[in-house]
Amino acid sequence: MTARDSGIQRIHARKNHSCYGMGLGIIILDEVYPGFPGDVRNASAYPFPIQYEIAEGVDIQNLVRGDDKKALLEPIVRAARKLERMGCRAIAAECGYFAWFQKEIAASVDVPVFASSLLQVPLAQMIIGPERVVGILVAEGDRLSDRHLTSVGVTLGTNYVVHGAKDNGKTPQFDTLWTKDIRPEIPTADYGLAERDIVKVAKDFAAAHPAMRAMVLECTGFQPFGRAIQRAIDMPVFSWSTLLDYAYSVAAHRDFYGHV
Repeated sequence: MTARDSGIQRIHARKNHSCYGMGLGIIILDEVYPGFPGDVRNASAYPFPIQYEIAEGVDIQNLVRGDDKKALLEPIVRAARKLERMGCRAIAAECGYFAWFQKEIAASVDVPVFASSLLQVPLAQMIIGPERVVGILVAEGDRLSDRHLTSVGVTLGTNYVVHGAKDNGKTPQFDTLWTKDIRPEIPTADYGLAERDIVKVAKDFAAAHPAMRAMVLECTGFQPFGRAIQRAIDMPVFSWSTLLDYAYSVAAHRDFYGHV
């Protein structure tokens, strides 16, 4: 293998881009809570550069549960444009419910935008065929609207089913991180308990829909447990991790070293 990329011989500035060799820019919520390795909020487990920018004033409460989201667009777009100016090759976001703004964010910048793991739903539908269903496992089922789906290209009423992992208090470890009126002053979670609960939810969801042949994890906090979920349900699992790996490969295509 060569010591450096021999394709880079002469460098030049990109318009208004301050930094180089950048990877993905991640718009994160204006919240303070930890994420296990694999969570989009935790940069340590990703094999490419991650740059964060806070969407000032946009928290879980107003993004996921707020009825009027118009005021959120300006700080979200501002964060996206700052990441682009920094030099990020593509932009993603921390929460799957950013799907609401997929089209608006993409229109505001000149780099690819991957605002939600839900972008993978149409692909999952295509690969399993129309007679089988995709399970969409979200954080809060009653907060997923038609707009969240149509904004990322999902045709309403097609072969998908939705379930909320946090509905009815089934995943208390996630409540202690994300639910404003429940979490402690210092948000905390136990990995083993979180894995046990989310795997059970996923297994029950799959069992309730015998035609399910793929599952899409909406929430950025679910993918640390993606492999455990896959072992339990034995089907393709799409998560933020699969989306970000894809996003980076699109924005900075790998080269190939080998022999014939």
